[in-house]
Amino acid sequence: MSIQEAQYAAQQDHWLETPHGRVFARVWTPPAAAREGRESPIVLFHDSLGCVELWRGFPARLSASTGRRVIAYDRLGFGRSAPRSDRPTADFIVEEAERHFPAVREGLGIGHFVAFGHSVGGGMAVHCASRFADACEALITESAQAFVEERTIAGLLQAKALFGQEEQFARLGKYHGDKARWVLDAWLDTWLSPGFSAWSLASVLPGVECPLLAIHGLDDEYGSPRYPELIAQWAGGPSRAEVLADTHHVPHREREQAVLDLVAGFLHAGRRAGS
Repeated sequence: MSIQEAQYAAQQDHWLETPHGRVFARVWTPPAAAREGRESPIVLFHDSLGCVELWRGFPARLSASTGRRVIAYDRLGFGRSAPRSDRPTADFIVEEAERHFPAVREGLGIGHFVAFGHSVGGGMAVHCASRFADACEALITESAQAFVEERTIAGLLQAKALFGQEEQFARLGKYHGDKARWVLDAWLDTWLSPGFSAWSLASVLPGVECPLLAIHGLDDEYGSPRYPELIAQWAGGPSRAEVLADTHHVPHREREQAVLDLVAGFLHAGRRAGS
C-alpha cells in the first residue's frame, strides 16, 4: 500500500466531554474500496509521551490496509485534551481502562473494538481487553512493558538526561503545549518510583481471552524480548509474539510496512477463524 493510497482514508476530529475533562479524538475511515464490511474499529492507545499527532501517518495507513476505522485519542493531560494538575497514581494504567476509556467509548459510540497499544499504551490496551472482554475482538501490543526490568530503568535514566537538554524538551512543547512538563514528569517520576517497581501485567493477562499479537523490537531500549514472550505466555487466549530485528522502541515508525502487514494478517486470520 502506498502513501498516496493511505491518504484516501478520511479523518474526522471529535471533542468529547467526559466527567474528568475534555478529550480530543480522531477517527480515520478507510476508502470504500478497502472496506471489509462493518468491521470493529481499531482503537489506538498512545505511549507515555505520545498523542494523536505523534501517530503521524500510521493510523491512515492502518485504516487503509485493514479496511477498518481507526480511532486515536489524547489521554487527559496530553496533546489537545484537557490538562491535569494531579500526578498519575501507581494504578494509572488500570485507571485508563476503568475510568477514562469508558467515557471515550461512550462518547464515540464504540461497541466491539480491536485494542492496539504502543509502549505503556500496550498495558492500557491489555487492561481494556480484559475489562471489556465481551467487546474486545483482538488485542495488539507494540513495545509494551510486561513488568519493570533493568533495561527499562536504564532507558528511562538515559531519557531523563536527554530531556534535560532544552532543545529536546522543546520538542515536547510542540505536541503538548504548556502541558509538556507535566507529561515528562508524569512519565519519569512514575516509572522511576520505587513504589512502581513491582508493577506487572501478570495478573491481568489471564483475563484476556481474545486473540493477541505482541510486537516488539529486538533492540528496544525500554525492554527486552522477554516482554512480548511473557505477554503471549500469560495471555488467556490464543497469542503470538513477533520480535523484529534491527528495530527499537517505535516499530510502527521504524518498520511501518512490516507492522502493517503483521496487523492486517493477524486480523484477517481472526476474521476467517470467526466466520
